[in-house]
Amino acid sequence: MQGMSERDYAAHSGLSRGGVQKARRNGRLVLFDDGSIDADGSDARRAEMTDPDQQRRSLSGDGLISGPGETSSYLKARTALTVYQAQERQLAIQKKKGTLVDRARAETLVFRLARQERDVWVTWPGRVAALMAAQISAEVERQTGASVTIETAILQRVREAHVRDQLDALADLRVSLG
Repeated sequence: MQGMSERDYAAHSGLSRGGVQKARRNGRLVLFDDGSIDADGSDARRAEMTDPDQQRRSLSGDGLISGPGETSSYLKARTALTVYQAQERQLAIQKKKGTLVDRARAETLVFRLARQERDVWVTWPGRVAALMAAQISAEVERQTGASVTIETAILQRVREAHVRDQLDALADLRVSLG
């Protein structure tokens, strides 16, 4: 035997035996007439034919070598892009399911709802003052037998003052959406 066996060349080159067999099939090894492997010629041919990134990965074991000219920055960037795309798809799915809403739109809707609620409370004393004055007068007359007249305007002013105090206290509340 003039050269090395597959096992010997695998130990010499740092490849697995399967890697040596694959290199033989792909024509990256120089063989003697007896089928043994010419180590020097095969090393040179493999160096010419093998992608440098593949060589570095096979030497380092994981392909995460850092330095100028290495592909690790590309791999990291590609990984970051893939993660970003997955997150973007997940957000789109949540939005379609209705579990995710636009923050600005939600804040606008909460503000609009609070404004409508405030407007209802501001106008409430004027709407119910006359009815409440009549009910209170009727109840006092029923319990005491004396006729009492309650001024609607006074009752409305008192109620408006109390409602405004309550609304001022509520104005300090802030909705936090995140």
